[in-house]
Amino acid sequence: MRILFIALPDSIHAARWINQVADQGWDLHFFPAYDLSLHPALRNVTTYSFSSVRPPDLDPSVRLRGLWPTARGEYRVKRIAQRFAPSWMERANWLAWLIQRLQPDVVHSMEFQRAGYLTLEAKKQFRGKSFPPWIATNWGSDVSLFGKLAAHAGKVRALLEACDYHHTECRRDLALARQHGFRGEDLPLLPGGGGFDIKWMNSLRPPGPTSSRRHIALKGYQNWAGRALFGLRALELCSDLLREYTLTVYLADEPMAIAAELFSQRTGIQVEILSHGQPHERIVRLHGSARISLGLSISDAASTSALEAMIMGSFPVQSDTSCFCEWATDGETTLLVPPEDTEKIAAALRRALTDDELVDKAAHVNAQRASQGLDKDIIKPQVIDMYSRVARK
Repeated sequence: MRILFIALPDSIHAARWINQVADQGWDLHFFPAYDLSLHPALRNVTTYSFSSVRPPDLDPSVRLRGLWPTARGEYRVKRIAQRFAPSWMERANWLAWLIQRLQPDVVHSMEFQRAGYLTLEAKKQFRGKSFPPWIATNWGSDVSLFGKLAAHAGKVRALLEACDYHHTECRRDLALARQHGFRGEDLPLLPGGGGFDIKWMNSLRPPGPTSSRRHIALKGYQNWAGRALFGLRALELCSDLLREYTLTVYLADEPMAIAAELFSQRTGIQVEILSHGQPHERIVRLHGSARISLGLSISDAASTSALEAMIMGSFPVQSDTSCFCEWATDGETTLLVPPEDTEKIAAALRRALTDDELVDKAAHVNAQRASQGLDKDIIKPQVIDMYSRVARK
């Protein structure tokens, strides 16, 4: 079987998904949605870029196909091509040419706004010619938020009308896709980054009950969707309960790091800042040491960080704008909060900080649910079967 993936080159989620089928003996190809270094976790695929220069951290099993053989002169050649052959530098044209050349059994775009729109533009160039079966995976806010925005709603609808199969990780987005014009076949609800290596993750989890932990993990996204600053303010309202705790703000950019440092000065609470680019193991260990993992955004799907917290025994306090509610139960195994209401966020944090029975029972139930629905040994066979069925049709 030959599969062409169109995805974000630096995404750990894309790498983990592809790696699920990297040992099947299939012919796998990866077309980056934009030019950027490939994630070092990628395995056993042929990738395409302008440059043929091999990054030092790229796994030997990854085959690189580039248009220019050396780093020397690359910038000049790009400028010349953009001036005299601009159509060739258009990624949609390049992708359409590659699809015609490869004739893949399945085309799979992962994420809408860059990979999905790019695939849609490539498909338009076929103009009645046969296009391979197209799976479109929506991540995070691709439908639930962008489907509401004037600049994206038409593109989201056009994409969903054009693709043959729709994959998502929650029932909410299945229904939203239908409302936005999807008429193809839904695929099984599977985590967007694939299954989790729960045996390995459990080996990183320290012994003892969650209630004995004295650490808080705050997802540091403060951007178009993330609302980490509201979390920081809510923690400050609970600072009287946090004297024995340390706080780690992970995936934080510079403005968030500054805010966290000032929070530490005001409250006296020790704060650790983890910027982007941390090893995955470091984030997993963080959830394994945390009593509470706090994640806030105005829109999300299941939230990988919340699922990782669930697996590692940390009590998830998560914004109610995600579909994490399909994996956990509000008031029992999680507390769901409005992402911009600091008073309600603080109230949830106070409950999770003072109710030992709540967090310990939640850790037990969440571990059971994760082993039954998130383990890679359960997810991987479903992914293999999914591609086989699509290719047969």
